[in-house]
Amino acid sequence: MSSIGLNKNIKIYGADWCSDCITIKKFLISRGIKFEYIIITNNQEAISFVEKVNNGKKVIPTISIDNKIITNPGIQELISVIEE
Repeated sequence: MSSIGLNKNIKIYGADWCSDCITIKKFLISRGIKFEYIIITNNQEAISFVEKVNNGKKVIPTISIDNKIITNPGIQELISVIEE
């Protein structure tokens, strides 16, 4: 198991129909990195958060890593932020 991301608070805001969300979830699971997955569909609180941090746009996946927000990152960007 990887020690990367072990002590990080990772939240993914997404939807089950979103291929980028699925890819990121599979990647984190494959590395043994724990995260909370928040489905924004019919979840007004989550939608409001996503829109707030993305200048009014509903962009997924939106990921919070220790309160740092990244939006629709590639795997390399995700790794870089997790390793900070």
